Amino acid sequence: MEKRIKEIIDWLIEYKNKTNTDGFILGLSGGIDSALAAALCEKAAPEKTLGVIMPCHSDAQDAKDAYLVAEALGIKAFELNLDDVYDLLLGKLQDYEIKSDRMAMANIKPRLRMTSLYYYANLYNRLVVGTGNRDERYIGYFTKWGDGAADIMPLANLSKAEVYEMSEFLGVPKKIIDKAPSAGLWEDQTDEKEMGFTYQQLDDFINGKDIPENISNRINVLHNTSRHKFSMPPTIKDE
Repeated sequence: MEKRIKEIIDWLIEYKNKTNTDGFILGLSGGIDSALAAALCEKAAPEKTLGVIMPCHSDAQDAKDAYLVAEALGIKAFELNLDDVYDLLLGKLQDYEIKSDRMAMANIKPRLRMTSLYYYANLYNRLVVGTGNRDERYIGYFTKWGDGAADIMPLANLSKAEVYEMSEFLGVPKKIIDKAPSAGLWEDQTDEKEMGFTYQQLDDFINGKDIPENISNRINVLHNTSRHKFSMPPTIKDE
C-alpha cells in the first residue's frame, strides 16, 4: 500500500511540475473518493491543495462531512453555495423547455461545480483534480463535462475496494468510509441504487469473476453505451 501511494504522489508531483502549476484544487463532496483524492494531493502539494465545498440543493450533511474531511486531513477548504445559480439557470432553461427530465436537470449540478473549479484553478494556477475511480469510469458513471472533466485523475486506476483500503490507510475519517456512496444528485440517491448492482459485483466483473448474468449484461450495456464519454468529439476526416 505504501508503494502504491508513493507512486501516485510522485506522479502528482511530476505532473504539477511539468505543467508549471502551483498545486491542486478539487470539489469536496463529503464522499470517500473526493476525500482520498484530497489526501493524496495534500501529500503531493502540502498547503497547496484547496477543497471547494459546493452544495447545490444537496443534503446538508454532505457539507458537514466535507468539512470533517478537510479538518481531518489538514486541507484548506471553503464553501460555495450554488443553489441560487442552479435555480436561475434552470429557470432560464425551462422558458424553452419542451419536456422535463430528472437526469437532465441533475446533470446541471456537476457541470456548475466544474465550471466553478476551473474559475478558481485559473485564479490560483492550480490543476483541477477529478475524483472518479476505475469502477465508475468503466461504466461511465459520471457526468460528461461535469465531474468527468478534470486536468488529472489520481484514482482512475483504483477499484472501489482499493479506494476504501487506501482511504483507511491515509486516515480518512471512519464516518466517511462507512457512508453509502452517492453522487448527491437528488434526495436518497445512492450510487448502487442507480447503477442497479453493487460495487463489489462491479469489481468482481472487472476482475473476471463470475457474477449473475443479468448483472454482467447490465454492466456491459453501461460500458458500451458510455464510450463516447472517453474521447474527444468526433470530427470529419480529411479526404
